Amino acid sequence: MFELLKTFSWQELRQHPWRNAAAVVAVMLGVALAFSVHLINASALEEFSQAARSLSGQSDLELRAVQGSVDENLLPQWAQQRAVAVASPVLELSSYALAGDGRRSALRVIGIDPLLVAGLLPELMPRAFDPLTRLALLAPGQVFLNASARQKFAPPATTAGSGAPTITLQVGLQMQTLQVAGSVSAAGAPLAVMDIGAAQELFGRQGWLSRIDLQLRPGVDRQAFARQLQSTPQWNANLRLAAPEAAQMQLSDLSRAYRVNLGVLALIALFTGSFLVFSVLSLSVAKRSQQFALLGVLGLPARQRLALVLWESVFLGLLGSLLGLALGSALAALALQLLGGDLGGGFFAASNPNLHWSASAAWVYGALGLLAALLGGYWPGRQAQTLPLAQTLKGLGSTLARAHSHWVGLALLLLALLLSRLPPIDGLPIAAYVSVGLLLVGGISVLPWLIALLLDRLAPLAEHSPLALLAIERTRKQREAAAVTIGGIVASLSLAVALTVMVQSFRDSVRSWLDQVLPADIYLRSARSMSANETVFFDPEFVQAIADVAGIARIQPQRITALTLEPTRPAVALIARDLAPAAQNLPLVGAALSVPDGQIGIFVSEAMVDLYAARPGSSYPALSAAFTQALPAGQAAPIFFVAGVWRDYARQTGSIIMAREVFERLSGDHRVNDLALWLAPGYHSGDVQASLQALGRRFGGATADLFEVGSAADIRVTSLRVFDRSFAITYWLQAVAIGIGLFGVAASFSAQVLSRRKEFGLLSHLGLTRGQILRLVTLESAAWTAVGSLAGLALGLAVSLVLVRVINPQSFHWSMDLSLPWMRLLALCLALLAAGTVTGWLAGRLAVSRDAVLAVKEDW
Repeated sequence: MFELLKTFSWQELRQHPWRNAAAVVAVMLGVALAFSVHLINASALEEFSQAARSLSGQSDLELRAVQGSVDENLLPQWAQQRAVAVASPVLELSSYALAGDGRRSALRVIGIDPLLVAGLLPELMPRAFDPLTRLALLAPGQVFLNASARQKFAPPATTAGSGAPTITLQVGLQMQTLQVAGSVSAAGAPLAVMDIGAAQELFGRQGWLSRIDLQLRPGVDRQAFARQLQSTPQWNANLRLAAPEAAQMQLSDLSRAYRVNLGVLALIALFTGSFLVFSVLSLSVAKRSQQFALLGVLGLPARQRLALVLWESVFLGLLGSLLGLALGSALAALALQLLGGDLGGGFFAASNPNLHWSASAAWVYGALGLLAALLGGYWPGRQAQTLPLAQTLKGLGSTLARAHSHWVGLALLLLALLLSRLPPIDGLPIAAYVSVGLLLVGGISVLPWLIALLLDRLAPLAEHSPLALLAIERTRKQREAAAVTIGGIVASLSLAVALTVMVQSFRDSVRSWLDQVLPADIYLRSARSMSANETVFFDPEFVQAIADVAGIARIQPQRITALTLEPTRPAVALIARDLAPAAQNLPLVGAALSVPDGQIGIFVSEAMVDLYAARPGSSYPALSAAFTQALPAGQAAPIFFVAGVWRDYARQTGSIIMAREVFERLSGDHRVNDLALWLAPGYHSGDVQASLQALGRRFGGATADLFEVGSAADIRVTSLRVFDRSFAITYWLQAVAIGIGLFGVAASFSAQVLSRRKEFGLLSHLGLTRGQILRLVTLESAAWTAVGSLAGLALGLAVSLVLVRVINPQSFHWSMDLSLPWMRLLALCLALLAAGTVTGWLAGRLAVSRDAVLAVKEDW
């Protein structure tokens, strides 16, 4: 068998290097894209997990608050629990510090107990620059930075006696200068560690903690211990007790849908490569059908004829997979170096991880590339296996001319429709992904039937043009061969159309959403992240000073704070803003409901409905628990009523909007994070922005800008620019899919035209000139590509409906309006039609360049 493979199959692979290279490149690009996306995300997740593990240390459980902070008075109670060995207080805050260029940059600040940190949080153990000042941690105004923070905010660690560097940290609207007394070994994003008492005093958090880390005694079951405490009547509903690894799961779960979607799109590119392998091997089997028949007559069993074709597909897939793994590793390393760990989703924007190459992942993605090639080669192998030997030897059989029933394809399309109606599985639209795959397979399966259906309608229009009629009739009679040739372009075009419609629908929805949620002229924002809103904010005095600035006609404050409803999920945004009239400037999904007497109306985002079952028309007790800590003793918890659902594209994890006056009454928190400003007539936005920044610097006694300010128009432009950057990888996937399809059409159609030299020679003897034969070939390629473009457009629109209506809502928990960019889709189809026609014309020129007599002699 090996000798036969070497002499028969290897000779075929060597004789047509360009055609086989098309299949190898298709598999290579699919594997490279999928593998590089996996490596980039895995590297970013690994870096985040390492940083999270260093912050959680060796604790068994963490006690946190749903909303706000943990009362420091609870610490002795927990330390006295018989099952608790150590109870360590932690104050964890996010703020900003001045970087070397004078701009604000994010910095995480951790306040720890110096006497307990070595046992529970060893990577946060401070190491003083000067060994003689080990008690510097207990002194106020002293911080210890990790490597990232030292590189960004302060010079490298100095030697003893040479003087310690300083760091300028923002607290509210004030800048505080702290002395860098040493370092910590924690990895990850910039981090500063200081004594918890000093941190409480610095940030005005006396008496409050972010969490209490608990280390249990040996033999204590932490899950049983947590269940026991949470079932007692004394348990505070505002508290959450969870394992420390829950924090590591939050970002992983948050970014999972984005990572899975990118991976699936990359694998669809590999799927199109499978069709290209199918096209190449189908044409190869058709060309060698008489050779396969002769081998069968000489005694080669049918199963070994199948094995010969499968071995050829194994070679193509193996070579493509190896090249794809190498290319994917290089792309991942380059992307991590240039772009960091972020692929546009914004989840890992601040990370710069090292490449974590995985041998197991390489085996998986290499096996997927090999599987794609085997799937592409199986049906051509079946054709070689089931050849009618006698008829094929006489030239009466054609492996590509057999008609297949279109009912199987229609059944697959119906099954795809049914699967698209199923709910997500474990938070992922698994059934919808399968539905997309079945749409592609089913749509390509009905191509022969679609070709016959369309050309039956076109034939009467070509009655007065013999060449056009001949092209149409031959395409109709050879519809199976046409389907094989254009199968790859249908798959790639449908993917490109679906992604184009999905991205355009999302972009138009975001633009409309921005127009509705940005009604003011100017916006001020204290911090970019929700975690920094507790330390960087606008106090009431500054808000009043803003209102007195010349040119400000109206001001609308907004407070944003974090709610931890479930420990394993990222925090939900609680937004307190003016709601008079009800739901003003909110892009509601449906109408607002009337709030019952005695209840407080809230509006939830679509993610809250999917993730936390906050359904319109019902109360939401989970939010009530968040305010129990601030209520006076004996006062009943408020009852919140979900009055409507709003569309929020800024927060995938969920958000709740309530009236600001209600929030301030229940929480006693009068701080503000965002300000919307309306200008008086005659004032220019740029002048007022400059006045606001100058006021902020005077108010905070600093030279740097302490908050972000911008016009509504600037925010729209910036938001759409971020949107386009987040979908840059999607555009690359589109380009790769189209490139694979065009490469496949060029290789397949060129091989078909070149294999018809005898037919062209006969047509020359019948009186057709070379120019007429060339026009015939060009018309055929145009007909084939036109059918493929129409099929790809229709199939792509069907896939886009699944992406827009099913996959995006199930993955990211927001809906969008369907937008069809007809001009762009038409341009895409016309470009493919032109490329296919030019390919046929070039192949035809090569085929008719030989002497007609020599071509006909091949048949003597």
